Amino acid sequence: MKKFKALTKKICNKEVISYLIFGVLTTLVNIIISYLLKAFCHIEGNIASTIGIICSILFAYFTNRKWVFHSNAHTLKDKWIEFGKFILGRAFTMVVEIVGVFLLNDVIRSFYGMFNDNIAYLINKVLITFIVIVLNFFISKFFTFKSAVSEE
Repeated sequence: MKKFKALTKKICNKEVISYLIFGVLTTLVNIIISYLLKAFCHIEGNIASTIGIICSILFAYFTNRKWVFHSNAHTLKDKWIEFGKFILGRAFTMVVEIVGVFLLNDVIRSFYGMFNDNIAYLINKVLITFIVIVLNFFISKFFTFKSAVSEE
């Protein structure tokens, strides 16, 4: 039981809690924009997803930089390098998400026979986004903002 409490304390630190809060907000930006574009603007699902991802990436950079990982990049050059690393990491997970949404929405969608296309799309989008959130945390923590001060 002591090991479980120690692990819980280590995992549930301020940085992780902040990341989860802003991760939820980032995810909402992604899903809401993607869904609105598909359902109301009639934009094809993969394109709507890509636009939602781009909007959420920009939102995530500014929130993670300031409130989650407390960036130490102060010079313009350091900020651009940090932003480039963030974009590189997010580009990787964007590909993961695009491929995941494609596979779930266009290939496996037939398993969702009881749902209309928009609801099946939303379910698929939420599932793949969860995987992307976890990947993004580790990329941000150990690649993008690794020199940042983390609070435990």
